[in-house]
Amino acid sequence: MPNLESAAIGRWKQAERVLPLATLAVLLIVGISALYFQLSLPGRLPRDGAYREVAATLAKEALPEDVLLLYPWWIERVRLFVSGTPVVGYLGSDGNRFSAHARIWVLAQPELPRFDRATFERKFLPGRLPLKPPRRFGTLELSLYRNGFYRPVVFSAVREYRSARVYVEDPGTGRLDCPFDGKVHRCAGADQLRVAAEWHELLYEPRLCLWMHPPGGSRRIVAEFPALPLGDRLALEAGIVGEYASGRQPELTPVRAAVEDIASGARLLELAISPGQEGMQSAERPVSGDRPVALRIWVQSDNPASRETCLELSSDRAAPR
Repeated sequence: MPNLESAAIGRWKQAERVLPLATLAVLLIVGISALYFQLSLPGRLPRDGAYREVAATLAKEALPEDVLLLYPWWIERVRLFVSGTPVVGYLGSDGNRFSAHARIWVLAQPELPRFDRATFERKFLPGRLPLKPPRRFGTLELSLYRNGFYRPVVFSAVREYRSARVYVEDPGTGRLDCPFDGKVHRCAGADQLRVAAEWHELLYEPRLCLWMHPPGGSRRIVAEFPALPLGDRLALEAGIVGEYASGRQPELTPVRAAVEDIASGARLLELAISPGQEGMQSAERPVSGDRPVALRIWVQSDNPASRETCLELSSDRAAPR
């Protein structure tokens, strides 16, 4: 037994002598790796001149219905240089259909660590056709694709919200108008009771959508649109914005949003957004664009707390072949 103890003590003392050397070696490797990364970083990052060249190319060649998609989504410095073409980049944006855009420019940065072209192409390429070979601007790569999901927008409530008539509808007392002040339809009461086109985040995606916060109880906030031109599809999208969407507290209530034909009273589309349901929810139906139609949208939730709702009502049509 004493011999075993002596051997164990000897091994421990030997390990004590080796441990500082091993620690030093690990720290040295980490330090050299970090130094190499820092020294190589200027060659991986684009210079301002490259961004300017990209911006000049888009200014010359981009069409009004184009969009610029960033990959990876967080290479956002280009926003400082590009104007006139929408720039899109958020977690999951490579899976967006971009149906309102006929062509998609993709700005990539292939020299970045862990750049995964195969994963991007698996999500992005189906339904898209390259129109030009990729062009390099320093460490930036710019490509152009035809978007097979393109559907021209005929009507958008976000674009036309100024022409709407807005009011709070109470089944017991009638209607309370929400006057338009030049920018916003404001209802009496809390500041949330308004209708306006605003930017909000829904499950990482920045969206320009129509803010319509439910007034609570059986009351509804309503926006009426007269004589709308329609395509061959009518679509309603609605969601709870930001961090409010993930809440599942027992006191929270679902949000109901619906679209109705004013002339007939027929309900054309309806959505129910449950507590904890994140992102934009959608419903659509085929329609005939033979004549303009007057429609109204309404939003209701029994408990309006944390039910910050943003939506879009739109009509589009198949792109010409």
